Amino acid sequence: MQNQCVFCKIIAGEIPSATIYEDEDFKVIMDISPAAKGHAILLPKKHFANLYEMDDTIASKVLIVARKVATAMKEELGCAGLNLVQNNGEVAGQTVFHFHMHLIPRNENDSVNVTWKQGSYA
Repeated sequence: MQNQCVFCKIIAGEIPSATIYEDEDFKVIMDISPAAKGHAILLPKKHFANLYEMDDTIASKVLIVARKVATAMKEELGCAGLNLVQNNGEVAGQTVFHFHMHLIPRNENDSVNVTWKQGSYA
């Protein structure tokens, strides 16, 4: 655990959270500032600042857990789609330096905007 890491404190139970999934390696919590109803955050229990630091064992399990949670979201919320958002490094928009993945349920005409200006391949 990193002493000042908010996600490590949540995992340790020092900060309350609404947990929707937990196993020996991961905890999935509801986002306190959701982009959409049902927005959740997948956290490995072991601290890794970003994807580059993550060991192969945990990295290989991330999408399995994301799929389980996404499937439950689709069944419970009836969402039409889902965004997985994961940023690495400050320049990429990472603000909490504990690897995490956002699971954002999507519906037609919602107000969520996860887009970028398209360039061209040259």
